[in-house]
Amino acid sequence: MAELKIGKLDSDVLQRIVIDKIRYRRPEVKTRAGIGEDCAVIDYGEYECVVSTDPITADVKNIGRLAIHISCNDVASNGIEPLGITLAVMLPVGTTESDVQTIMTQAGTAAEEAGVEIIGGHTEVTPAVNQPVIVSTAFGRGIAGESASARNMRPGDMILMTKSAGLEGTGIIATEKAEELTGVLTPQELRRAQGMIRDVSVVKDGVTAGRIGTSGMHDVTEGGILGAVWEMCHISGLGAEVELEAIHVDPVTEKIAAHYGINPLRLISSGCMLIVAPPSKAYKIVTEYHKIDVNIKSAIIGKICGAEHGITQIDPQGQESEIAPPYADELYKVITR
Repeated sequence: MAELKIGKLDSDVLQRIVIDKIRYRRPEVKTRAGIGEDCAVIDYGEYECVVSTDPITADVKNIGRLAIHISCNDVASNGIEPLGITLAVMLPVGTTESDVQTIMTQAGTAAEEAGVEIIGGHTEVTPAVNQPVIVSTAFGRGIAGESASARNMRPGDMILMTKSAGLEGTGIIATEKAEELTGVLTPQELRRAQGMIRDVSVVKDGVTAGRIGTSGMHDVTEGGILGAVWEMCHISGLGAEVELEAIHVDPVTEKIAAHYGINPLRLISSGCMLIVAPPSKAYKIVTEYHKIDVNIKSAIIGKICGAEHGITQIDPQGQESEIAPPYADELYKVITR
């Protein structure tokens, strides 16, 4: 049997050996485990509980901050404000009290920024890991039927993205590979790239769009912006047409991607939200972002099509090609060197 690659499991493998093995169903579960699903949604009568779990394994220096934001982002991708989060913290042998204090100071600050309370968890030192690993689970509460879902997507809906592709990956690579990048980036560019790790929250993006109304949202994590488009289409059973030239990639991300030979559109992008909405609401969302926060730059990058169209991308020369399913993130090509 083939050895699995580093990173997120390929979609077909995940479906076959993980999701297909989950057979028991509870009637209270409204949205359950599936390819591309950011959250589970549980029926609580008048309300519904939105839950998401994610690990942080790639970025040790900012692990406390990222552990909060990645799971809160998933809840926000349902248009719901996160309210509580738990952290399971596994630490390697040799960890000091100072290390734990740094991690929890980061987590405490990020939780305050996201408006979420750390309500529990577990912390231990174990020889099972060789660097810190945090698994976070975030919870949100919404009125029943309020949660956004990509199952609501329809042909003709517009695809929006916020901020820039490869945002989180740029911050991680610039932090972890700073010495290697000194000859590639200017000191100012390196500091700006490292600072992108502070922009990984999409809580404001998601909650704002949720109030206006969407046909579904997706926090862009492993697999990048193209992987996120594919996953949303997989959930809805529809196709899409994406204009590559419309996808914003920061110049510093482009420099880093060119240096390492990676695709920034397949690079982990927490901080970037993918939003699908009917045209009238899509333009309203873009306008609202401009009003509430100048840092939430947004753009329309494509449209949803019928299933017969397929999931495609159009390059700057007008050539159309198929968007492949998500695979191991481009980040691992850099940090595992």
